[in-house]
Amino acid sequence: QEQLVESGGGLVQAGDSLRLSCATSGRTFSSYAMGWFRQAPGKERELVAAISRSGGSTHYVDSVKGRFTISRDNAKNTVYLQMNSLKLEDTAVYFCAAASSRALVTTPRRYDYWGQGTQVTVSS
Repeated sequence: QEQLVESGGGLVQAGDSLRLSCATSGRTFSSYAMGWFRQAPGKERELVAAISRSGGSTHYVDSVKGRFTISRDNAKNTVYLQMNSLKLEDTAVYFCAAASSRALVTTPRRYDYWGQGTQVTVSS
């Protein structure tokens, strides 16, 4: 059983940067593909970025391409989401998730474990 804990959220102004972290408790972090999702009020949860088990493959939703970067440090059991040039529409609760897969995973139902989420609020 993996436990995922997100951190790094907060209140920032448009154009600022934030780095989210997701630490896992298990010893098998390197066996999971990881993803970052977000959910804004009244909207469905959407995939923001995904990364393969090795970190060699990544995927981004179009709205964050060129602004967000997902990375992982398997030695630290942690996945990151660097968010630059934040926009008002990036405001949401951000969740990390783990999937038992070598390849990156873009389908939410294939993720096995989820964190509790961290709030990101971007103001004008």
